[in-house]
Amino acid sequence: MSRQMKLGAFLMATGHHVAAWRHPDVPADAGLDFAHYKRLAQIAEGAKFDALFVADSVAAPTQDIASRMARSDHFEPLTLLSALSAVTERIGLIATATTSYNEPYHVARKFASLDHLSGGRAGWNLVTSDNAAEALNFGRDEHIGHAERYSRAREFHQVVTGLWDSWEDDAFVRNKVSGAYYDPAKLHVLDHVGEHFRVKGPLNVARSPQGQPVIIQAGSSETGRELAAQTAEVVFTAQTSLTAAQVFYADIKGRLSKFGRGHDALKIMPGVYVVVGATEAQAQEKSETFQPLVEPEVGVALLGRMLGNFDLAKYPLDGPLPPLPLTDSGQQSRQKLLTELAGREQLTLAELGRKIAGGRGHYSLVGTPEQIADRLQEWFEQGAADGFNVLVPHLPGGLEDFANGVVPELQRRGLFRTEYEGRTLRQNLGLVRPANRFA
Repeated sequence: MSRQMKLGAFLMATGHHVAAWRHPDVPADAGLDFAHYKRLAQIAEGAKFDALFVADSVAAPTQDIASRMARSDHFEPLTLLSALSAVTERIGLIATATTSYNEPYHVARKFASLDHLSGGRAGWNLVTSDNAAEALNFGRDEHIGHAERYSRAREFHQVVTGLWDSWEDDAFVRNKVSGAYYDPAKLHVLDHVGEHFRVKGPLNVARSPQGQPVIIQAGSSETGRELAAQTAEVVFTAQTSLTAAQVFYADIKGRLSKFGRGHDALKIMPGVYVVVGATEAQAQEKSETFQPLVEPEVGVALLGRMLGNFDLAKYPLDGPLPPLPLTDSGQQSRQKLLTELAGREQLTLAELGRKIAGGRGHYSLVGTPEQIADRLQEWFEQGAADGFNVLVPHLPGGLEDFANGVVPELQRRGLFRTEYEGRTLRQNLGLVRPANRFA
């Protein structure tokens, strides 16, 4: 089989556009509507997507403008994906869990459990948290600094993956005749003592169907790239042009060898914001439907958050993006991307806020299935991507448009599967099942 494109469906309750909840075709209470998510999962699985991806934050926005944004109530991702595992069969289930405000044992246990519940379809999106407000919910006065967050994340990953190898694959014999429940020779106690964590182990969950759930990361700063090359199996990234994506792709893949990893050990899946129409004019009309729903203050509030937790309310809406210090609490790579965008296109604050209201800095495509497939194929075949994390403006309509229009076009070109290759997320992504480090 020729090289195949990988696709993830990025699910944000009402859609990725900040004003999606106001669209007449979108259920405004989608964040807590399981039937809504079940429908989305089954649309994506029917189209043979590799995985569903659910982002997360452990803080609710509370500033005045937050009352105009639909981001304050939604399911905890692992709870949601555990429920979705019962109504799906093949699609992967990826959830975000921060290393800044969790403990390794909790994360290891929850994702191992999800892997068992789903028959080997779990994935962990390892993040360091870019929302400074999270600190206030966990006994801290301020967010952990950028360097410390990544130091903690690296050790967090070591502990979690070590705990996942607590038991060899055949450790649990459960022999009723002999009375042996497990083979003690196949139990391995981690006994980790490090800078940030002390964890004895073992994990009280057997080794999971995939050996270890798939690890996903999204950091694009220098520190984030290094961590990804060392530990990640999938990288989500925001790139705004083919050239930038090619540079990022070559850089990440070029770092793998120093960690003893092969070129295909890591899949790079840039985010792509997609609006599909039967004609280009119809697609543009769909896209423009959302823009009048973006109140300028809402767009600027979103912008400030994405630039690195800055309050931009004191600056004039018709003025330029003010000079800002390098964020220590947010995503430094996203700050750089949006600052360059503002300068390149000479956008006012209000214009920049409205421009990112849908794609939030990701590559955006508005057009027919054929036009969108052309661009995805170009990135895929010219060293910019192994696949894409698909963002749509509103749900479920935007996902249905992509599943019914773009996916068949990619399949017609031989770029995307017509049937799943296997039953686990690793099998469908073309990733090896890791051996137990202790065996």
